[in-house]
Amino acid sequence: MSEQTLVVVDMQYVFGDPASEWFTPAFVEAAEVIGRMLPAFGDRVVFTRFVAPEHPVGAWVPYYEQWPFALVPADDPLYDLVAPFRATGHPVVTETTFGKWGPDLADALGDSDEIVLAGVSTDCCVLSTALGAADAGVRVRVAADACAGLSETDHQRALDAMALYAPLIEISDSQRVLAGIR
Repeated sequence: MSEQTLVVVDMQYVFGDPASEWFTPAFVEAAEVIGRMLPAFGDRVVFTRFVAPEHPVGAWVPYYEQWPFALVPADDPLYDLVAPFRATGHPVVTETTFGKWGPDLADALGDSDEIVLAGVSTDCCVLSTALGAADAGVRVRVAADACAGLSETDHQRALDAMALYAPLIEISDSQRVLAGIR
């Protein structure tokens, strides 16, 4: 059995800055829990980033018409990981989609067939990543207290939706995850 890998989803300024239209209210609390989890995972950590596509297509066109502030290049500071998670030496997977599961994240995991998800937002990118990974046969544990949604209600709804996918997806918390590190 392979080791667990912590996948930290989208801990970026675009979601952590109170001035951002995509601000996630419990971002700071989730970041603190993630910070406590990182040392236990050692090198088995992957960060993800959401960025706008250079040229949106399909349903993304009206999406970015609704959110034009976010239609900036991938190297814009808006899309940087927040300071505590920048330059950690861990791999960073960048995608233009809500779900981060795909060939790049799969490659970054190496032989891991189990991930622990943390990050933002529970009701968008964490949920989308969990479902994609589970469909690919990866065991997913979500550290609920290391995630944040656009509201507490949305956070809980997303956790409840992911719990429907048991045993592929397990909802846990950081203490239970850390107690089970192998």
